[in-house]
Amino acid sequence: MTIVVGHLATAEGQEALNAAIAEGERTGGEVVVVVSRRDGAVPETEDAELDQLGARFVDAGVTHQIRVVNESVDVADDLVSAALEVDAELLVIGLRRRSPVGKLILGSSAQRILLEAPCPVLAVKPARP
Repeated sequence: MTIVVGHLATAEGQEALNAAIAEGERTGGEVVVVVSRRDGAVPETEDAELDQLGARFVDAGVTHQIRVVNESVDVADDLVSAALEVDAELLVIGLRRRSPVGKLILGSSAQRILLEAPCPVLAVKPARP
């Protein structure tokens, strides 16, 4: 089983990463982590962050690969494209908590991923504080 997840340094992104690692452990599948860069600039801390990210998978015993998308135009496109390229069986995304009115409208990226993904999508939310 191949699982695709996007990497964002937010609570939602961390919850998606946790869920992808759990699925990788459960199924013995490989997790493909997609890191999107909008302007192509590499933050000074990115190498350390990617090393820490990789260490989480190694500690969990989950096979993984990290794909960096330079000059990313759209995160949804990056994730759907990666899912197509690796013939993913699951795509994991994190969702923000929303007000009752906001629940009527998902974020545009989440909505596009749900509609365009070539495989099932697991949407997770972080626990309430």
